[in-house]
Amino acid sequence: EGARVEKLAAGFQFTEGPVWSRAEGTLFFSDPNANTIYRYWPDGQLAVFRPKSGYKGVDVARYHQPGSNGLAFDRDGRLTICEHGNRRVTRLERSGQLTVLADRVDGKRLNSPNDLVYRSDGTLFFTDPPFGLPKVYDDPRKELDFSGVYALVNGQLRLLTQDLKGPNGLAFSPDESHLYVDNWDEHRKVIIRYDVAADATLSNPVTFVDLTASDPGEICFDGLKVDASGNVYASAPGGIRVYSPEGKHLGTISPPELPANFAF
Repeated sequence: EGARVEKLAAGFQFTEGPVWSRAEGTLFFSDPNANTIYRYWPDGQLAVFRPKSGYKGVDVARYHQPGSNGLAFDRDGRLTICEHGNRRVTRLERSGQLTVLADRVDGKRLNSPNDLVYRSDGTLFFTDPPFGLPKVYDDPRKELDFSGVYALVNGQLRLLTQDLKGPNGLAFSPDESHLYVDNWDEHRKVIIRYDVAADATLSNPVTFVDLTASDPGEICFDGLKVDASGNVYASAPGGIRVYSPEGKHLGTISPPELPANFAF
């Protein structure tokens, strides 16, 4: 009660992938449209952290969102990046060099990795819709005929599921027994909850929330996080919707602009 929304910075084309660096106490976030990662300090300072954050090609003007999207820190504090235009997931080493963690599955290029989350054991999970490609689902560059959810297990990339057309945000329950994945798809606006095994296998998909009939229109689910009590937060029509672990709608955070993603 009494909490209010404060605008910290403005002037971006689009904002995504916010993640706090616990070591530095700063916020990193992407502008996929501007192909840039920014860093924000709590005292109000703002600076470009990484230009050309998701694509270095000369035909960048053909892309609506060529830059980085989802960001996450691994257990060693290294920034991990979903690169739309380059169609890969990379890790920024302390030396400044990039390590490619995932760019192909069965010899075919990924679509455009969107968002990612680390499990406490270091296993990386990410979603791969084609939203970063110039013509999205109809792009001639597209090599996969599905959108997948993946895990990088001991250096090996595993396709976990391809049952969502536009898998987007994802997050674990506090005990990591469940993985929530939401879907950007006007015809199926859902959050799916999966059981997660130690080897990263997903099973028993359950429709946790479905807004398809109640909230028509082009805005779907986007960013997703879970708090320490197990409540699920999702960027959705109208703002950030908050659900109890049982799927009850507890309320909606509605700032002046529609949030694409968020971070605690």
